[in-house]
Amino acid sequence: MSQNNALQEVLEVIGTLLGPDGCPWDKKQTPDSLCDYLVEETFELIAAIRQQDTEEILEEMGDVFFLLLFIAHLYQDKFSLEQVFKFNAAKMIKRHPHVFGDKKFENMEELLATWEKIKKEEKQEQKKTKFIFDSIPPALPPLLKAYRINSKAARIGFTWQNNAAQEAKLKEEWQEWLKAKEFGEQNKMEEEFGDYLFCLTEYARRHEIKPNTALDKANNKFLQRFKAMEELAAQKNIDLSKASPEEMDRLWEEVKNKNK
Repeated sequence: MSQNNALQEVLEVIGTLLGPDGCPWDKKQTPDSLCDYLVEETFELIAAIRQQDTEEILEEMGDVFFLLLFIAHLYQDKFSLEQVFKFNAAKMIKRHPHVFGDKKFENMEELLATWEKIKKEEKQEQKKTKFIFDSIPPALPPLLKAYRINSKAARIGFTWQNNAAQEAKLKEEWQEWLKAKEFGEQNKMEEEFGDYLFCLTEYARRHEIKPNTALDKANNKFLQRFKAMEELAAQKNIDLSKASPEEMDRLWEEVKNKNK
């Protein structure tokens, strides 16, 4: 089956679900009601990608595409799927003048700065945004939002001149957090800790690390090791709820050493 035929088949399934003899639940849905499902399915796809589970990626990618096509169908009186694809293709061509035109860039920084410039011009033409950070979705998870803010700021040169200066700022923010902790004022502690995390996010970006991805991997590593520790404790007839901190540390280290 060709890609076009496969796409048409999914569109026909959606049309049937929403037709006169379709599914009552599906027919009650709106673009807004489907947003939570889209977020959930997107996270499931991300999890499959990071686990490098090809079969799961195939399934979850299908679920994400299905929801997007479902939402597109609900907007069919406003625009067509063809318009969506053509608009996106034109946008990508315009934003890549070095690929589809004769523009030359000396380095990645110049390329990204041009990308931001073109995006800003597009938004101004559409009268959607007036300021640099207007294009960042307000609902982005905080860590991802911090990364996007730092990235956009860097593209216009609003960042530390070198890594040493940024590292000094990171140390300064940590000292401010320690000072706030010493005074024990909760609101100030939260503010300073937030400043430190924001600065640490920029530190990660400068070293080509996406902190959201890095933290997700750390979470998964901890969960996998803890599960292995639970299994090891069961093998040794140890009740973790009653185990001493020293016993749990020994089990944890044993699991770590097995995975090295």
